[in-house]
Amino acid sequence: MQNAKATVKHEYVLNGLDCANCALKVENGVRSIPGVSACSVNFVTQTLAFEAAAEENARIVEETARTVKKLEPRIKMEVKFKNIPRHAHAQLPGHSQDHGHSHDHSHDHSQGHDHSHDHSHGHDHSHAHGLDKKMMIRLISGAVIAAAGMLGHFPGWLELVLFGAAYLVIGGDIVLQALRNIGRGQVFDEYFLMTIATLGAFGIGQYPEGVAVMLFYQVGELFQGLAVNRSRKSITSLMNIRPDYANLKTGSEVQRVKPEDVAVGSHIVVKPGERVPLDGIVLEGESMIDTSALTGESVPREVEAGGQVLAGFINKNGMLTVEVKKTFGESSAAKILELVENASSKKAPTENLITKFARIYTPAVVIVALLLALVPPLVVSGAEFSDWIYRALIFLVISCPCALVVSIPLGFFGGIGAASKAGVLVKGGNYLEALNAVKVVVFDKTGTLTKGSFQVTGIYPAGGFTREELLQTAAYAELHSSHPIAESVGRAYPGELDESRIAGYNEVSGHGVEVTVSGQMVLAGNTRLMDRHGIPFAQPEEAGTIVHLAVEGKYAGHLVISDVIKEDAAAAVQSLRELGIKKTVMLTGDATAVGEAVAEKLKLDEVYSELLPEDKVAQIEKLEAGKTAKEKIAFVGDGINDTPVLARADVGIAMGGLGSDAAIEAADIVIMNDEPSKIAAAIRIARRTRRIVWQNIIFAMGVKMLFLLLGAFGIATMWEAVFSDVGVTLIAVLNAMRVLRAEK
Repeated sequence: MQNAKATVKHEYVLNGLDCANCALKVENGVRSIPGVSACSVNFVTQTLAFEAAAEENARIVEETARTVKKLEPRIKMEVKFKNIPRHAHAQLPGHSQDHGHSHDHSHDHSQGHDHSHDHSHGHDHSHAHGLDKKMMIRLISGAVIAAAGMLGHFPGWLELVLFGAAYLVIGGDIVLQALRNIGRGQVFDEYFLMTIATLGAFGIGQYPEGVAVMLFYQVGELFQGLAVNRSRKSITSLMNIRPDYANLKTGSEVQRVKPEDVAVGSHIVVKPGERVPLDGIVLEGESMIDTSALTGESVPREVEAGGQVLAGFINKNGMLTVEVKKTFGESSAAKILELVENASSKKAPTENLITKFARIYTPAVVIVALLLALVPPLVVSGAEFSDWIYRALIFLVISCPCALVVSIPLGFFGGIGAASKAGVLVKGGNYLEALNAVKVVVFDKTGTLTKGSFQVTGIYPAGGFTREELLQTAAYAELHSSHPIAESVGRAYPGELDESRIAGYNEVSGHGVEVTVSGQMVLAGNTRLMDRHGIPFAQPEEAGTIVHLAVEGKYAGHLVISDVIKEDAAAAVQSLRELGIKKTVMLTGDATAVGEAVAEKLKLDEVYSELLPEDKVAQIEKLEAGKTAKEKIAFVGDGINDTPVLARADVGIAMGGLGSDAAIEAADIVIMNDEPSKIAAAIRIARRTRRIVWQNIIFAMGVKMLFLLLGAFGIATMWEAVFSDVGVTLIAVLNAMRVLRAEK
């Protein structure tokens, strides 16, 4: 579906966004602006992304800034990186035009395009750097005034003045924000709930409790902000593969520059202990490199001149000079960062469910609280208004849905982070959740279960030849052919070959080669070549590509050349079975005998051979028809020619081998180091994420319901009410952080 209208994509950082409910309000507010076609606020990475109609771009950007300021005055909105025009190159008013898709992931806004709409408000709540000092001073001084009021014996009016002053010092900003929001028609939020509950306590003469509840709430918010930022940090530190600088070599000079400023073809120096800043080829030097940030692989790899290195790798011990092959925006690290940052904008069904739930839940609770305050005193004899109003106020404090709205996005983002640590890129919470329902896993063969590299796996001499003679004859015959099979024969022969012994080389298309070696006529090829020359031979049984050889018209034997199965392929299939996957299927374009031999070795349930790419899509559709509505099919391919199938399956998993751009584009999940066993690891992470998310939902709802009942029956006090709100949120956030514990 190509959108005809040109749109411009914008991304902003929302500094000070520390409550998930606020994120929701901003998202809904910006989405309702005319001309905005898509909008999402990512609570975890504090980013706002939206697409604006190009012809009204300036108006929409202004209106977005106004909307954010109106909804959340304490949030500072700053440009994240340059705008990326979609479908059309509209020149943006006041924004630099960027045709190169250079996603500048740096948060350094100092490069001339800081359109930072400064929305700071007197009390910036951002607890990004530890505890907010201003806030601490306010809370302590408020607490001291309240303590004086509680300990001293003052006349009624003075007591009210003292507690009133303490209340305003501690919670004035909350009341102000609640009034502002009501003025905008936004009634049901946590500011409103807290204001009504605490002012209500004052109304019925419970001054100390009104102040204490506000104090407890603000302290809870501080700690909640700390916990959320802590888990944000631990999640985003997993993505900390962004190199800070590159050592650019010009002549004999080496200078430090930003990775974004290095052009393709430049030479850079990577010293021991440094992170490789850009993708490239090693020109000189050798070293061990740690690839774990990108591939999840713990064992360092060796690299020497001619080897490839990618941005994000860490150079362990040697000095390397590298020729840059891609700009920073196109590098593996930038692609991964972009994928992971955008991952949480694709919300999982559970997340969307909670968002919808919160929208209905808060107004419902307010209505119930109102009924609780008014109905019993009017209906039940002897029931007092002050008592039932107090119960209704408790009911309000408990009802805040923060725990759910905060911990669930954190849970999913943590799951995506844990997967990326294990070398599996998941493009969104929705795909992570979909993995839980996968019951059929379909594999492509070449490059997925097998290495896609041919090797001589059998040497069968005949007619008095030895194995060594047969292999040497084949190596001479295939010396001048560039066919992958010919190359595998050359690799298998260990000795040196003397080219001067070869004469009269002739490649016969679709048959093989005819060549004279040391004056003898040698034929190497398939059965058709043998038949053409009338040479009798026995048809071999082995699966694989067969190369028949004849010397001077006499059959000399045959070689079997086959694709090598990956070391962990059998274990991968086995662990999928242990996870309860019902069916494992292999699709291949290879000959039936080859397909069946691989399927038998790996104990796959079904195999379909000799398929073209479109036949693979048809097979997926057949499998679709044979499963229930809730079950999902995952297709695992290497991405180059599997793009249509990856797109068609419920969950497309690509063997990404860093650098296969087609795979990374088409798939929902990318396995970074080409190991099929990572599929089971991804499913385990998905299941653990779901388990923790549901633990949070059940725990938060359970505690809330319990306290709502206790509050309604007059057993719980305001103190317990605030604990049930703030305490539950803290516990849920800490539980969500458990998702990050990497796979054992």
